[in-house]
Amino acid sequence: MLQVTAGVVIVLLALLAWGGQVLSWLAPATAQRLSLTEARADVEPAFWADLRGEAVWDSFTLWTLVVAGAFLAVDASVWAYFGLVGGAIYLYFAGRGILTRRVMERLGLRIGAPSDVKAAYLMLAVWGVTGLGTMAAAVVALV
Repeated sequence: MLQVTAGVVIVLLALLAWGGQVLSWLAPATAQRLSLTEARADVEPAFWADLRGEAVWDSFTLWTLVVAGAFLAVDASVWAYFGLVGGAIYLYFAGRGILTRRVMERLGLRIGAPSDVKAAYLMLAVWGVTGLGTMAAAVVALV
């Protein structure tokens, strides 16, 4: 039961990240209305461009943790391989997102409304912990 619950939680958290990035890529105005991305007027042009490129790339990579969680939930042993890859991608995604925002904040650049920035930090931290935890569980499953 714990394995099924963990798989479902991973799928839900990963779908929020992956789905949000797909929506940010294909329908940025909708993503903004849903508070999945920053408003263009609230950020520096270079940060906006970076977010657009990141959304495209993430649309092609973040699906891996969704698949890992689904395989974990149905007890398919292949989940661990997707968990290693997907977990690493999410750890990178979170670390890059947090550190990029911190550097830009320190430079006095606009990176979004304060409430959006707090939400971004929180969700990036959640995704980073999820990625790290998934990788750890995958290593245990493979040993």
